[in-house]
Amino acid sequence: MTLTFGERLERVFAGLGRLCVGIDPHPWLLAEWGLPDSAAGTREFGLRVLDAVEGNAGIVKPQVAFFERFGSVGYAALEEILASARQRGILVIADGKRGDLGTSVEAYGQAWLTPGSPLEADALTVSAYQGVGSLAAPSALAEQTGKGLFVLAATSNPEGSALQQARMPSGTTVARTILDEVNTWNGTHSATGLGSIGVVIGATLNLADFDLEVSPTPVPPVLAPGFGHQGASVPAMRSIYGALSSGVIVSESRSVLGAGPEGIRNAVSTRAENVRQASA
Repeated sequence: MTLTFGERLERVFAGLGRLCVGIDPHPWLLAEWGLPDSAAGTREFGLRVLDAVEGNAGIVKPQVAFFERFGSVGYAALEEILASARQRGILVIADGKRGDLGTSVEAYGQAWLTPGSPLEADALTVSAYQGVGSLAAPSALAEQTGKGLFVLAATSNPEGSALQQARMPSGTTVARTILDEVNTWNGTHSATGLGSIGVVIGATLNLADFDLEVSPTPVPPVLAPGFGHQGASVPAMRSIYGALSSGVIVSESRSVLGAGPEGIRNAVSTRAENVRQASA
């Protein structure tokens, strides 16, 4: 029987904790690591991050844009990194922020969530600007294959707050409407534990400003950027997310990648332990 994404995520939480390490080969990071700003450089960077993560943390999040900028050879590098992560048993959230409707968004889901696809990941970040209902096809595929989605709900960039806090005719914020619809989907498809469709909610936000102080059952996975370099404190995770905290994935990139190729394994190990202690 295929485990749901929520069940798989719970196993990772229980085994290695909640730290998610970003694979973000910025040009300046490649330079600091002594790597060329090329597809080959991103490949080497990603594989070295996996070496550091293996056995220390259970989740990685490659930022697709940094590979896409090199075209087909960049995608080839990403495909190799995704395959290597699967072989190592590391859960992969592809940060592609895909969003569309009809057959187009269905095709995005097939590209990233189909077992055996060259770009197969365990979950994909998606945008619901056309409405959460527009994600029906990839949501159904995720359910069939034990994969997950993370829908952008409340992001930490300042220019996003006006739109995400805007009120719908029902009186709820846009962010709350997205969360409510995700919770409805999970409530229909996930009886207990974590749901398989999650949300992205920045750790530097005040959830009350977005009307996101809720206690859903099941709890959705929450991909939480903003810890580490952006300033959010891991020990404050429970106070930031309240009833949603049991689903939080602590996403960090620059705070560990900045340790460089010689220091990253120790940085990941230390940070993963800090996250485990904070979420115990």
